[in-house]
Amino acid sequence: MNTSSLTTNRPEGPFGTLRALWQRTAEWLTQTTPEWLLALVARLGIAGVFWQSGRTKVEGWLSVTDSAVALFRDEYRLPLLPPEIAAHAGAYAEHLLPLLLVLGLGTRWAALGLLGMTAVIQTLVYPDAWPTHLSWAAPLLYLAARGGGKLSLDAAVGLK
Repeated sequence: MNTSSLTTNRPEGPFGTLRALWQRTAEWLTQTTPEWLLALVARLGIAGVFWQSGRTKVEGWLSVTDSAVALFRDEYRLPLLPPEIAAHAGAYAEHLLPLLLVLGLGTRWAALGLLGMTAVIQTLVYPDAWPTHLSWAAPLLYLAARGGGKLSLDAAVGLK
């Protein structure tokens, strides 16, 4: 009787046991974590980051502050856009795109818009802040690639 086929599935020593436990845990997490939950958490989490940033640039509902314009003029110094236009565009985008993500409406486009904003910030404004920007890019890339999930307005209206 050939016993080699009987022993191939057995863990080999303490690392084999650890590997088997790891595999079982990974399989359990894969089977029990629904895709819609991952998308919802990604949408809400990254929306909060950009929404809070947008709120620092306005008074009331959407009145862009002089200090926001000064921030774009003195610190951000974006090329090609006057600071008055950049401050308004940034503040409005940081309100509209997160709102769309929370609703799960136009999720892929909203995620791509915020990903573009993140790329501009990384490239032109704060190049040394790549760990922060990478933590923003991860959920945005997920949402751009996978969409808003089953618990989104996109799904309710039949959009991928």
